[in-house]
This record gives sequence, structure tokens and C-alpha cells, in this order.
Amino acid sequence: MGSSPPLDTLWILKKRSSVMAKQTPRTLSGFMELLPAPQRQMERIMEILRETYSLYGFTPLDTPVIESSEVLLAKGGGETEKQIYRFQKGDADLSLRFDLTVPLAKYVALHYNDLTFPFRRFQIGKVYRGERAQRGRFREFYQADIDVIGDGKLSILNEAEIPAIIYKTFSALGLQRFLIRVNNRKILNGFYALLNLAERSQDIMRTVDKLDKIGPEKVEAILTGDLGVSREQAMEILSFISINGENQAVLSQLEKWQGRNETFDQGLAELKTVVKYLGGFGVPAENFAVDLTIARGLDYYTGTVYETVLLDHPEIGSVCSGGRYDNLAEYYTDKQLPGVGISIGLTRLFYVLGEQGMLNPELPTAPADVLILPMTEDLSAAIAFATELRENGIRSQLHCEEKKFKQKISYADKLGIPYVVFLGEDEIRDGVAACKDLATGEQTKLDPKATIYRIKAGLDARNRGFVIKG
Repeated sequence: MGSSPPLDTLWILKKRSSVMAKQTPRTLSGFMELLPAPQRQMERIMEILRETYSLYGFTPLDTPVIESSEVLLAKGGGETEKQIYRFQKGDADLSLRFDLTVPLAKYVALHYNDLTFPFRRFQIGKVYRGERAQRGRFREFYQADIDVIGDGKLSILNEAEIPAIIYKTFSALGLQRFLIRVNNRKILNGFYALLNLAERSQDIMRTVDKLDKIGPEKVEAILTGDLGVSREQAMEILSFISINGENQAVLSQLEKWQGRNETFDQGLAELKTVVKYLGGFGVPAENFAVDLTIARGLDYYTGTVYETVLLDHPEIGSVCSGGRYDNLAEYYTDKQLPGVGISIGLTRLFYVLGEQGMLNPELPTAPADVLILPMTEDLSAAIAFATELRENGIRSQLHCEEKKFKQKISYADKLGIPYVVFLGEDEIRDGVAACKDLATGEQTKLDPKATIYRIKAGLDARNRGFVIKG
């Protein structure tokens, strides 16, 4: 029999085991985790979205990230169940929300008696999809949604207003060269009914929706092959969706099918209404186009549909999409609740903008506007000045650590804090604050009110500009 190891050897083995037990820090694939400066850029974008949506009378809403699986998967089936994060907790069958629309449907059905219609809400929140993580596609990501929900009916004016909200939002972010492409599903449904293809219309629309990605030849091949459409029908479909030009010209060309199908006529009338009010809502003609290729893949869209693309970056695809649906909460209530909404995949958009170098590096991303360096043992004056700055809306931080002066200035530099205030015995005695602009090197000694005025003016100048370089 072998002898037991000595006690000192056991201690060493235990120590090694303890060291080895430490986990290497890592972030799961498909989950974005930002450093402080880009996080501030993301927050700035979300602030702009909240401000813009609020201009149009939308109220903020938050719904639980976790829902009962039977509630979340009421519609269920297909890719949704494959991608959803689902788990058990005790006897409860739970899932992470995969979009913001299904939770909205549950919310409206649940709180119907407490809501005032039309109900206008915006929501910016994280959603989860267990799909394969790849460049620009995430498993956890922010969506920014707006929806208008009606009770029984919903005016077409809401559909006409959506392009204005998209235009205002992207303009406020700093984008200029973008195009809001709009169509109406009723026009497409009516057209396919005229070709005796009504039963296959959903599959055809999903195929046509891929035109930009796969091209007309592959679309034709899928139509005539997988979907059993005749070559003549396929050519007429491709000819129909290729109608383009100025908005009024496209509408005029569509009139030759008018009077042959009720659904088509209704869709054309709705599309004309949307185009009619564009100018009044402040949408320039160059930022809007009637595009008959737009169908949106989801079956629940029933009227106007939207896609927004960046003209200089078509590879990004749609950065804002949505449309009209007839009954938001049909899986939760018998009440008819039509709506119209759009969604921005915010995390993906932010990632691509950063990759393309389109995020403005000149805008401040510092956590504070002023770093106060007390130069005396008694901190009362520094604390009082920090409080005064904060009362004037200036973000301020006291640096009281036992560090060398150079290290404190380096701290401000690394964080991008624009101003440093020194408060020594001379400044306190004279009732002034020594304030240095770290970007220009300019230093002043002014009374507190004048110093605050100078800092505010400087911050206003620094914050001019857009978060995105258009």
C-alpha cells in the first residue's frame, strides 16, 4: 500500500484546485456587450427615438421579458417554436419574448377595459431568438416599435402618418439618404386573384419579397418550379412588380387593373390616400417611393406595408419595417383590434452603423461633463460646487482619490470629460473656480455663476451635430 501524501503537498494541491476553478470571463455568442463610450452612443440613439415617438402622441410601454409559453406561443408553430428560448421553472412552462408584437397583443387584450383607443404605444426593449449567431445578427437584441391599435376600426390616416414618423426619426438621427418604400397587400392580393392565384398568393408574396436578395431569374425559377405558376403568369407577376417611377406615375399605371377586383380597388384607394397626405406630414418626395415588390413575409399584414433602406448602404437591408394588420389580439380575445406598426432592429442597426464608420465620434460619450479636483483637505467647497453644477443640469464628478495630479488629469482624458475644475485655497478665498477646457487648454478663473455659464455654452457647442453621420 502507498503512503498518504504529506500535509504540505495536500495544501498545494488544494491551492491549485482553487486557482483552476476560476472561470474565464466571456460573453455568449450572439449577445452584444458594449464598452462605456459606444454604450453612450446607443443610449443617445434610444433617447432620440423616445423623443421623436413622443412627438406623435405615443406612450411608453414595457412588458415582461418572460411570459407563459402558452400565452407567448398562442399563434405558435413554424420558425417561432424552433427559435424561442423556452425553459421550466418548477411546474411553470416559460419562454423569453421573441418580439414586442405578441406581448403587445396580450397586453391590449388583458387591459382592454382600462385602455383608451386608439391606443398608441412605443416600446424599446430586448427580445431573444435562438437562431445561429452571425455577423450583424444577434440572439439578444433591442427592437424599437411603435403601434397604433384601434377598437373595431382604425382610420387610414394612421397608415398615412407612419412614413412621417419614420422620416422624422431617421432625420433626427442624422440620416439623409434613405428611402421609405411602401406598398399595399390588398393590391397584391387582388392582382393575384385576377391571375387565379389567390390560394398561392401568400407563397408568391414571400418569394417576391426576396427579389432584391436573389434577383428576378431565381424568383421566376421558384415561381414556376416550387410554386407551380405558369411561365406566362410568372412573367406577368414580374412585369407587374417592376412598375416604377414617380409615385403618381405608378398609381396611374395601376389604374388599368381598377374595376376588376374589389380587394385590388380598396388597396389602390388606400395607397392613394397614403401618398396624398405625404406632403402635409412633411415627407419629401425623394424619401418616399411606391414599390410593388414590398410585401413583407409575415401573413398577418393586411394593408399598407413599409420598408426603409439606406440608399448608400443597400447591403444592410431594411432598417425599419412594418405594416397594417386586421386583428392584433385574435388569439386572446374575440374583440376586433386592427392596428398599424413599425419596428427598428436597433442592435443590428447600431452594429452595422458602427462597422460602416457612420457613428459620429465627435459627440461626447463621457459619463460626466465636469471633473472637480479638490485641492484642500476640507472638501466642503468642492461638494457645494458639485451640487450647484448638478442643480444646473451639469453632470459632475468629484475626484477625491489619493492619486497624483497627472493621474487625475489622465483619468479625465481617458473618459473624455471635457472640463476640469480646480478648487484650492486661493480659489475658495477669492470665491472663484479655476476651470480648464481639456480640448483647447483654455483656463479661466470666474465666479461660480460665470463658470457654469461658460461650461453650459461649451457643452451646447459640443453636443451640436447628429449621432449618425448622414
